[in-house]
Amino acid sequence: MSLLKTTLDANAFACILEFVPKPCAERLATLEALMARTRLCGWPLTVAIGDRVGSALDLSPLDAFTSLKQPVPVLLHFSGKDRERRDLLAQLQRMDAAGLDQLLLLTGDRLPGHTPGERPVRYLESVAALQLVRQARPHWLLAAALNPFKYREAEGGAQYSKAQKKLTAGADLFILQLGFDIEKHQEAYDWMQRQPRPKPLMACIMALTAGRAAMLDHVAGVTVTPSMRALLAAEAAVSKQYAQARATRRLALQVIGLKLMGYAGVHLSGIHDVAQFEALEQAIDDLQGQFTSLADWTPAWQAAWQQPDLAPVTFHPPGHAWRLGQRHIEASTKEKARYHLLSAMHHQLFSRTTTLSKAFGWAVTRPLWANPTGARWLHQLERRIKRPLVGCDTCGSCRLQDTLYTCPETCPKGLANGPCGGTNLDRCEFGDRECVHSAKYRLAVSVGRTEVLTDRLIPCVQVENRQRSSWPVWFEVTATGPLPSHTAATPELND
Repeated sequence: MSLLKTTLDANAFACILEFVPKPCAERLATLEALMARTRLCGWPLTVAIGDRVGSALDLSPLDAFTSLKQPVPVLLHFSGKDRERRDLLAQLQRMDAAGLDQLLLLTGDRLPGHTPGERPVRYLESVAALQLVRQARPHWLLAAALNPFKYREAEGGAQYSKAQKKLTAGADLFILQLGFDIEKHQEAYDWMQRQPRPKPLMACIMALTAGRAAMLDHVAGVTVTPSMRALLAAEAAVSKQYAQARATRRLALQVIGLKLMGYAGVHLSGIHDVAQFEALEQAIDDLQGQFTSLADWTPAWQAAWQQPDLAPVTFHPPGHAWRLGQRHIEASTKEKARYHLLSAMHHQLFSRTTTLSKAFGWAVTRPLWANPTGARWLHQLERRIKRPLVGCDTCGSCRLQDTLYTCPETCPKGLANGPCGGTNLDRCEFGDRECVHSAKYRLAVSVGRTEVLTDRLIPCVQVENRQRSSWPVWFEVTATGPLPSHTAATPELND
């Protein structure tokens, strides 16, 4: 059993040290020196090796692990960007060979150079990846991500809805996106405790300075507000040493506060050398004896974000302070009318119960469409009809019934189960559109179909199905009897 799993099973506090694997012997040596300490303030230490975080020259997590002179407790990341189902299954076999049995599954940030409308880039999304691994490796420790640092209702509600799918898909542990808003940490913790079978939560945190705040401008889904930046700039103006000491103290306080809140541990980002590690350990040792409850701790946390002559720091973007449970949105009349029209059309053509749907099913399952020319004609017909209506890219496994007729292919990452963590105030990470999952959430709330957001686990599209008609598959797969809608269009996942 892995160190991390053992620690979580014992309800003990765990620390994960994030490592971005560059092809650099010095970085690997530093990681080995850090991991040789084995603990932070007595808490067991595991390394998380990131996947496709930055440059295409980064080592794979497995290659980085095998490059270490001595094995260390490790949580590998798997990013789905520019990957298919076969890539994940191949990694599982390599992990078996290395004796590894725990994995953090992520959809991944935008692939550098991916521009919508140019070369399509496929993202194996995290919900489908969790389903695959849980089926293939039932006893592995599987972690998933959650970004609660959302400040508009649709994007925040969609995040929690997708997290419910991740629970159903088999996640054992949730690690939060990098964030500093302690009220959102509490919100996420309270949400998890309301689940029928709560799972451990860990929080990704770092010592925040003005320089790092500027770097985070390029990291999707991380919120650093103007008032936070003003404080960090004022600290940097005093001296670099002063700013670093303040940042380390805040990080130590955040670790202590999260532990008091009930978090299972922390995922430490930005610790790059032994001196930083030792400074954090010393700060935690100096502070943690002062606090026995969150009530004791909160004034110290608030003071750590104050500076004379500066306005109070707020952690939410100006004008946006949504919290889970607040509900105000409503879909437009046009959005609701479109949904009802498409729903009625779907029922008539694809329900398999109406006279029209039976006739249509008979027509599209004729042997004519099985030969290459007929298949090509049918594919083009479906594309020409559905693309103007819903933005269809003929994935070959139509999922419209499970997505309130919002085509997943209109998301630049092709996500069907919910949003990635990179949205910003309902805007897509790519910046050129509203997140389609925010629009879908707004519609689901307005037409009373929120179960679609939480209960319909949609498998990944297999690459061999793409660019062909989904109509024969829809009727042929269910020829022996109806299946649940979320499995009808795609063959069962297996190893």
